[in-house]
Amino acid sequence: MRRLRQRLPVRAATVVDDYERHLASERGLSEHTVRAYVGDVVSMLAFLHGLDGAGETGEAESDGADSGEVDPGDGRSAGAGSGEPGGPGEPGEPGGPGGLDIGVLRAWLAQQRGEGHSRTTLARRAASARTFTAWAADRGLLAVDPGLRLAAPKAHRRLPGVLRQEQASDVMGASATGAQQEDPVALRDYALLEMLYATGMRVAELCAVDVDDADLDSRLVRVFGKGSKERMVPFGLPAERALRSWLDAGRGALVTASSGAALFLGARGGRIDQRTVRRVVHDAVESVPGAAGMGPHGLRHTAATHLLEGGADLRSVQELLGHATLSTTQLYTHVTVERLKAIHDRTHPRAQ
Repeated sequence: MRRLRQRLPVRAATVVDDYERHLASERGLSEHTVRAYVGDVVSMLAFLHGLDGAGETGEAESDGADSGEVDPGDGRSAGAGSGEPGGPGEPGEPGGPGGLDIGVLRAWLAQQRGEGHSRTTLARRAASARTFTAWAADRGLLAVDPGLRLAAPKAHRRLPGVLRQEQASDVMGASATGAQQEDPVALRDYALLEMLYATGMRVAELCAVDVDDADLDSRLVRVFGKGSKERMVPFGLPAERALRSWLDAGRGALVTASSGAALFLGARGGRIDQRTVRRVVHDAVESVPGAAGMGPHGLRHTAATHLLEGGADLRSVQELLGHATLSTTQLYTHVTVERLKAIHDRTHPRAQ
């Protein structure tokens, strides 16, 4: 994708750079989401200008790789009110995006479909296209927004894998046993596992939490989600105890001049990174017999499912998870229904 981006006409490459800055700075999207959106736009502009390899795109490696949870919105939010009308460039400027119209967009998606991409991938790329064309029209780079007329197949909603309640308890119990030795890394791992399961935070959100964001007395943590949206999320007594142990006996052993205010630290003292958290979660879940391997997003799905199974209403779960739309949260109702059906099939004498 980097090589394809370098081959774009100068004007198109400049537009991509501007768009990337807009997604990262003005909309506050995660690094992985920005990479995916920009990869789609590079592919689309390469197709517009007839470059070989236009079918290639960048893929998100984020938590969404565990879950498919990408929340692109309706495309109009990218440009509306986000920039100054009549931005750099003219709609017909050579090498720019001015030739993008509904025919080009449909032909680009048709090429993707011909290469065997799934409906879910096509739906995401159509959303990326709509987001870009809305921004480009708002900036004066397109005379009209062709994305308003672009339809795409509905994405398949894949049911996420989750732990049963007893499996989640076993995972936390095994981690707690390791933390009893008071090794700083084991204390950290136990605390972050408890926080992920207690709050349903995204892995990026967990890594960004500072010490002052966690109020242990009130058992609330301040979380900055997608688009830098702030929310307060409660956590329970086990997570509080694990955090206190980490702060009292673990963090001080790892802290360095580069630690700053980060709540969770890596082995060298810097703010913990997402790869480390994924490894910790995967290893902890793998250690429990019968538990399918998963990453941090699996614990997020597990937390949401267990909340609904315990009687929480959908709106409350939406707020706790920081979902922009209720439709994303509704996925978990399908999970609980599927599990109920499986239990019924297994146990009811008239199920078969």
